[in-house]
Amino acid sequence: MSTNGATIYLKAEQNVEVQSKEVCVKDIGRLTCSDPHALAKAKSLRLWQFQEDACKRQVISILRVIEEIEKACPGVSVENLGETDVLVEWIDVDRHKGFLQWCKLSFVALISFFGTAFTIMAFHNDIGINDVFSKIYEMIMGMPGDGYGILELSYSVGLAVGIIVFFNHIGGRRITKDPTPIEVEMRIYEEDVNKALIATADREGESIDVS
Repeated sequence: MSTNGATIYLKAEQNVEVQSKEVCVKDIGRLTCSDPHALAKAKSLRLWQFQEDACKRQVISILRVIEEIEKACPGVSVENLGETDVLVEWIDVDRHKGFLQWCKLSFVALISFFGTAFTIMAFHNDIGINDVFSKIYEMIMGMPGDGYGILELSYSVGLAVGIIVFFNHIGGRRITKDPTPIEVEMRIYEEDVNKALIATADREGESIDVS
């Protein structure tokens, strides 16, 4: 069947993860075309093959992808609606399974929990929160406080509620559909890292580009 005049629209992602060593066009983004035969052929084109002892990241230029598609499908034009370079990461699923992975997860969780608790306690100690509560109690009641009371209890509960509302999570559930501040910062950090890796690969000539 002739593919003359057909247009393949490609929306490439900035960063993709693959579980197979073989990277095809369908792995780096989404494609659509009015010609199903040209679309199927374009999706199955192989762009890269990861090796066990080589780097697990590879930058692929969209110009190279367009070149390969047009070479395999004569008469087809390709229009990119996404990124100009794609960072492909090979994730070895078997390597991330097992007891060691659970140990790493538990270690990070413990560090995050106790690190945050220590930070909050150090902050309260630095500003002298007990003295502040004592002064407030004395101003309102007209006498010094005799230990911890409703003021300290209300503050502790309010602190916990404030953290839950701020991070928009209760356990594994979201309170609202809005992204949390951590998710926003992680997306910004991820984009900055991707851009830096792509720029480094281009500068060192390690990206897969047109011939």
